Amino acid sequence: MDLRSPISTVIPSLDGPVLQVLARSEGGLSGRQIHKLAGTGSVAGVRLVLQRLATTGLVHVDDVGNSLLYHLNRKHLVAPAVEFLADLRSTLTGRLADEISAWRIPPVHASLYGAIARGGGDLESDVDVLLIRPDQIDQGDILWEDQAARLMRTVVDLTGNPAHVFELSRTELIGHVTEEPILNDWMRPSIPLSGLPLESLMADSAHLAVR
Repeated sequence: MDLRSPISTVIPSLDGPVLQVLARSEGGLSGRQIHKLAGTGSVAGVRLVLQRLATTGLVHVDDVGNSLLYHLNRKHLVAPAVEFLADLRSTLTGRLADEISAWRIPPVHASLYGAIARGGGDLESDVDVLLIRPDQIDQGDILWEDQAARLMRTVVDLTGNPAHVFELSRTELIGHVTEEPILNDWMRPSIPLSGLPLESLMADSAHLAVR
């Protein structure tokens, strides 16, 4: 799945990014605004897509002064499918959170970071998952490792992208606060899936590290 534009999995043409922008907007947008938000194609190409979509009734056009403003016709039969495709990242987050909520050994924290959290990436980008296990669970614990492995398989099944899980214990987090700048990548931004907020864990770990 193209992590930056998940809708392109089903709609690989310029129509996909254009519809994704419209599905995420409540108000009308000009062709230039849609082009800027879509981040692909040309202004002329985007306007051609909008004109074609308008003929299907999926997109409505309002003549406002000297501008044409476009918005998704949410009453159209196809609109719910477009909205679902435009929000695949949230659907993925929800599915992963649901799976983790059923774990017999709950994580202290679980979140997505990297390209998926930044809204970037492409077809080959990893889906990066941070897992912090309880201190009483040893590294290599069979049940814990099975849970993590199943989560990785779920990511691949849902997206087609490789999964990368970075795992450490709550105590091990203390060393990473002071030694591993990569922690900044985990926090800015990250998408929480389960457990305590990472900011709280980081603050606690930083406090313990200086004691």
